[in-house]
Amino acid sequence: MFHLRPPFRLHCFQAATAALLLAMCSPSFMPAADHAKTGKREKYMYVWASDQARVAPDFLAVIDFNEESQNYGRVLKTVPIPPPGNIGNEAHHCHLNADETILGCGGLLSLLKGQNSIFFFNVQNPNDPRFLFSTNASQSSITDDFLPLANGGFLVTQMGSASGGAPGRVAEFDPMMQFVGNHFGNLTLTREAPATPPVDGFNPHGISARPDLNLMMTSDFIMPASTLNVVPGDPVLRNTVRVWDYDSRKITKTITIPGAVGLMDVKMIPHDPHGTAITAGMFDGFVYSLDPAAGTATTAFDCDNITPHIESPVRGGMTQIMALPDSGDRLLFGLFQTGQVGMLDISNRKQFKQLSVVSLGVAAGPHNLMLTDDDSRLVVVDYFLNEDGFGKVHAEGDHKVHVIKVDGDRLTLDPRFNVDFNTAFPTGPARPHGVAMK
Repeated sequence: MFHLRPPFRLHCFQAATAALLLAMCSPSFMPAADHAKTGKREKYMYVWASDQARVAPDFLAVIDFNEESQNYGRVLKTVPIPPPGNIGNEAHHCHLNADETILGCGGLLSLLKGQNSIFFFNVQNPNDPRFLFSTNASQSSITDDFLPLANGGFLVTQMGSASGGAPGRVAEFDPMMQFVGNHFGNLTLTREAPATPPVDGFNPHGISARPDLNLMMTSDFIMPASTLNVVPGDPVLRNTVRVWDYDSRKITKTITIPGAVGLMDVKMIPHDPHGTAITAGMFDGFVYSLDPAAGTATTAFDCDNITPHIESPVRGGMTQIMALPDSGDRLLFGLFQTGQVGMLDISNRKQFKQLSVVSLGVAAGPHNLMLTDDDSRLVVVDYFLNEDGFGKVHAEGDHKVHVIKVDGDRLTLDPRFNVDFNTAFPTGPARPHGVAMK
């Protein structure tokens, strides 16, 4: 079951050590400006993965992502995390910070073993990442997604409470990757937000922000502890999106979507003057358009109508992670159970239209998606979560990483890039999840 972690000990020492490590390996490290699309062509891919047998250490794989390279699609090296706490974290999402010097990675199930759940790598030398350190938030657990901040730090969704239940929190890390929540005598500097979380099922999974509009949104997906076999009943799924005041880190509104089941992701549309966002019900098959000012949701697309239609146990095929190009007029998403990756025209914010679909096979399990900086390539990772013998979630996928070319209204699979994490490593099959490119 979800156990309380050991005491959050030596916090001031850990913060000082983190600052020293980063200063040593990054002498010119300064807060970065707000990241903007540059149209650059990334040459390296990082995939954060775990050993399927939960015996070998969790690791970061470095893959050649340079289309002009003869080694395109080949694993260049792996960086296993060192002990203690380096096995069985269930590698989850990862993200580069704003100036692309640090990669933050999450361990979804670290709490089960009393281990740290947030891991940082220095990637200033892009083909030779170095593990820095791991840490925890103090009031929350079940690390999910990372949102880079303009100053070089991160906001991190923590889906569960400190014991894996509810409420979760959003943790903050400063430019030195120091947890903003340290205690100095009687002074508490905490940005583990919100200070007083909602009590109606606050389990944040997806996160997206428009600092220019002072808006942020998080999507509540599932109560983590309810996925374990020791907790009776079915998993407890959520149907709420929280609207935040970005600067103050306060929730200003809750959008409840009746009928929606499991809101895994939320994406705010770039440049949309109203702050419109998109979310999708993983277990109901609908994609929703969100109006943050009105606090309302509109059903904008039914994934059960995707053509070609593939029957699946869950209606709509399990819509999971989404991606939006900078143009703000397209939506890309994966359907885990049908093996399809789709593109929708979202120009009409209330009624989306299908443009293109790529099929990876019904057993593929596309879950995590990430667009390149120039929006021309979509990386797709085929693995969601398998809780093996201790939990209720068994969504394995085929452990492959694909690249899909994005050309206007058309998606096409890149046959040159197909990394199979079942066979690529001497330690045996691995489960890829988080992905980032530089």
